[in-house]
Amino acid sequence: MIDNKYYYPLIVDGRPIDGVGYFYPTVGETWDGILNDTNGFHVEPRHVLEALEDARSGSIKEGNVGGGTGMQCHQFKGGTGTASRVLTKEEGGFTLGVLVQANHGFRPFFEIMGISMADLIKGADPVINTFEPKPGTGSIIVVIATDAPLLPWQLSKLCKRVPIGIGKLGSGYENGSGDIFLAFSTANENAYTTEISDVKLLGDDMIDPLYRAVAEAVEEAILNVLFQAETMTGREFNTFYELPQDQVMSILRKHGKAK
Repeated sequence: MIDNKYYYPLIVDGRPIDGVGYFYPTVGETWDGILNDTNGFHVEPRHVLEALEDARSGSIKEGNVGGGTGMQCHQFKGGTGTASRVLTKEEGGFTLGVLVQANHGFRPFFEIMGISMADLIKGADPVINTFEPKPGTGSIIVVIATDAPLLPWQLSKLCKRVPIGIGKLGSGYENGSGDIFLAFSTANENAYTTEISDVKLLGDDMIDPLYRAVAEAVEEAILNVLFQAETMTGREFNTFYELPQDQVMSILRKHGKAK
């Protein structure tokens, strides 16, 4: 049983409000059974408490960290990545950020800036000595945060733009990919109340720049995963290699996409 010091009451106007119901946490999962001994039950209650104690705001590390430790992405080493966009003053000046846990993608479909990388990248093929699911099987979790005053049905529409960013890198075609998208707004802090509350609402005609921000940030966050993740060998010496960045940059320069 978790000690009572880990009970967090609802905060409204800076005051803890008790007796308004229990709020369940949202926990996402992506399968890392190629690198990790998933049936070993190695995570114990103390690890959960340590994670809660260590939770903090601010920038996070990317690549082989947290839940992204055992991930693969387009059959390279995957992991955790972030990216954000700030809209212009004319567009509302809102900020939108995304966090991804990338564990998806099939190497033959992988592309960057419209250039297919499948036949151009040499080597770095994964080494699998155990059961291997059908290529492309996996998941990607995407969490979107924004300070734009959006209500639930509008946040749902943000989630529907996530596949644009995923698709720009050549994924999203695989039946075995269990994709999970979640969006929330930090605006309308007083929206939850036991009485009556007024909330701000961004008109739908003003949301287009946020849709674009979602697609761009998701694409960039996945690329950040690939550029930050490092080669990892796991159970039974299964290995996913990091994206060979020198090759990628050489390919992009050859096609006039990088300097």
